[in-house]
Amino acid sequence: MIVAQSGLELREILKTCSGRIVLVPTMGALHPGHLSLIRLARQAAGPRGTVIVSIFVNPIQFDRAADLAGYPRPLEADLPACDVEGADVVFIPEISSMYFPDRSVTVTESLLSNCLCGAARPGHFDGVCTVVLKLFLLSGCNAAVFGAKDFQQLAIIRRMVRDLDVPVEILEGPTLREDDGLAMSSRNTRLTAAQRADAPRLHRALQMGAMMRNPEQILKTARAGIEASPLTRIDYLTLVDPQTLQPLTDLTGSAILAAAVFYGEVRLIDHVLCKR
Repeated sequence: MIVAQSGLELREILKTCSGRIVLVPTMGALHPGHLSLIRLARQAAGPRGTVIVSIFVNPIQFDRAADLAGYPRPLEADLPACDVEGADVVFIPEISSMYFPDRSVTVTESLLSNCLCGAARPGHFDGVCTVVLKLFLLSGCNAAVFGAKDFQQLAIIRRMVRDLDVPVEILEGPTLREDDGLAMSSRNTRLTAAQRADAPRLHRALQMGAMMRNPEQILKTARAGIEASPLTRIDYLTLVDPQTLQPLTDLTGSAILAAAVFYGEVRLIDHVLCKR
């Protein structure tokens, strides 16, 4: 496994690589969910292809300075994990090698990003789209793997690829959960013991809500389950169309019940599919 610390270095390394290039963009603090994405990338690249894992805590997608400052960065554990799972190259650029001090170009998606995390975190998906497109260009990848847990991010990346004719295949990895149902996330390590013990209620509440018959009952039930704990603070809780991500007022087909919940300064997201 080779480590690259700048775009120039990455491109030089890739001159010696052959086969299909598959990228796994991450912000590090790798957990089993991330590792499953690397395995999926290894399978998609094949034995002659190249798997690139990027580890970059992207500052322009954070809306809160405290969240950026507190984001875990255990690189000493991440690098061996990438090697074990079959990564060929790990890209760990410095901020200065990714963004010019006077940068003035940003990639903006203006429809799917107006709700959910986009509404709660202005500018977040501008930062996501910008860094992902840069990673696509720097790596020259044929495909990239994203987790289904961040379903809004996945939908927006697919829209960006479609609208800008980016020649990259988007592969989806399933959400992995802890034994108690909590969706795996790098942010989970920042929860206190009491918060971690309580956090599985988020998924349980969404599951209970999804069993109801109409949107009002679905949202009411899920909200009650989340707010039953004094440790939680709801950022958003909504029922949306799986394709457009727009809020639904009636339920005639499938829908996504999604929530973002704060435990102190730690923001957790989760969603479930409601089928009718």
